[in-house]
Formats: sequence, C-alpha cells, structure tokens
Amino acid sequence: MPALRFSKMHGAGNDFVVLDLRDGQPAPDAHLASQLADRHFGVGCDQILTIEPPRSSTAVAAYRIWNADGSPSQQCGNGARCVAAWLVRDGAAQGRRFRMDSPLATHQVERLQENHYAIAMGVPQFEPGRIPLAGFTQPQDLYFAAVEGVDIGFGAVSMGNPHAVIEVDDVEAAAVALIGPALQSSAAFPQSANIGFAQVVARDHIRLRVYERGVGETLACGSGACAAAAVLMRRGCVDRNVTVSLPGGDLQLQWPDDASEVIMSGPAAFVFEGEWKQ
Repeated sequence: MPALRFSKMHGAGNDFVVLDLRDGQPAPDAHLASQLADRHFGVGCDQILTIEPPRSSTAVAAYRIWNADGSPSQQCGNGARCVAAWLVRDGAAQGRRFRMDSPLATHQVERLQENHYAIAMGVPQFEPGRIPLAGFTQPQDLYFAAVEGVDIGFGAVSMGNPHAVIEVDDVEAAAVALIGPALQSSAAFPQSANIGFAQVVARDHIRLRVYERGVGETLACGSGACAAAAVLMRRGCVDRNVTVSLPGGDLQLQWPDDASEVIMSGPAAFVFEGEWKQ
C-alpha cells in the first residue's frame, strides 16, 4: 500500500494527526487510528482529523474526528482551528472568512491573524435529552450524580458532544484522573461525556482541565472550553467574553446571548509533515 501522508498539528497543545482524504481514500479504521495515535510506536496524538470533500454547497471542505481509541467524535474546537489553518495553507480556503463542514454542522471561520482563528461553535444545548443526560427532564444549573460514593455536582451541556462541568476552588488540586473516568461511566451519561473541571479566577477568566472521552486528560479541549464558559455564563458566574486558560494555552470565548453561537478563538500550529508506511 502507498505511504499515508500526514500533517502533525496542535491547538494549544491539543495535538492531531491530519490526513487528506479528499481523493477518496477511506477513513482510518480503529486499528490504524490507535496505531497513529500511539505516542511510543506511532506518530502520537490526541485525535485524528480527516479532511474530506465538502458536504454543503457553501463549505470549502469537510472534516471528521477520530479519537485515539478509534471511536468517532462529533465536535472538536481545537481540531476545527487546525483544519482551518490546514485549508488556508493548502489554498482550499481563500480570504479572511470561509465555511467548513464538521460531522454535525457547517461552521463559519474567521482568520484573525497568522495562526489564529475564530470558529462559530454552535448554540449550546441545555435540554437533558439533547446532551444526552439520563434521569432528568428539565434543564438545571446543577445536577448531582454519585461518583465513588460521593455526590458530585455538575453542570451539563452539549456543544455537539456531551459535557459535564464541575466548578472547583483549585483546578490544580482537582481529582481529574479519579472523578473524570468515574463520571464518564455514570448512568447519567449514556454516551459518556467530556468532564471539565473549572475554576473561576475572575469574571473574565476561567482556568480549566478536561478529561475527554476516548482520550483521557488533554492539554486543551476547545469544545470543553466552550462548555465551561457557557455553563458558567448561564449561571452568571462570569461575563459573556472570557479567557479560558488550559494547561496548553489560552482560548477566548464569546457568547453574546443564549440564542447565539459560541465563538471560540485561539491558535493553530503546524509541527511537522510525515509519511506513515502501511
């Protein structure tokens, strides 16, 4: 089989292997995805992004997202910025603004400056059935689930993928590795969830760590930053324009009102190009 060309990229430390499949090559199966993602025997990444022909008439391209365990993902904010940067370098995206198709929707992209992009990430969905969150019929600011014998309070929202947001006093001391996988496997989340641990530093600043489904804790999670901002904005804990600081870097989140899309801004970087010999 011919070698598979790839780009290694990252957005605030959330890293990706990017594959160009616009010529009709098949998407990676679970075995290949796990091989590529392996940090010791493969390229190493949190997720794999595949560039594909556009599905909508207004988009320059489409992309799909594959977790390190080979499972598909519906949303990835840092990945979206990397796809945008890849399409600009490729020449498929021209001008300051363009659109691209994710697995769920068509997203407006704005090129802010070199290697920085703003992505319209969609309108947050708080209805339990749309997250999905089991055992609840009406949206609540705070839900509770028994985790490791303790009732954990969390907010919940869908950004195209399910998120729980746990507010903590000190994000560095949060039991991410313990509570993250335990809440993911809770009956409350029939499709699992990304578990965010958020510390409100000021009305315009949140610190965040995220335990992602299918991956584990990552240096940054764009949709998790959107989720944390939306949950805390809706509660009135922070303003509608905030900086979210993750271990890998800062993202800027704007959500003008409850009916608007969340706009996420941040960096995207190329690391290296390579070939995977199959």
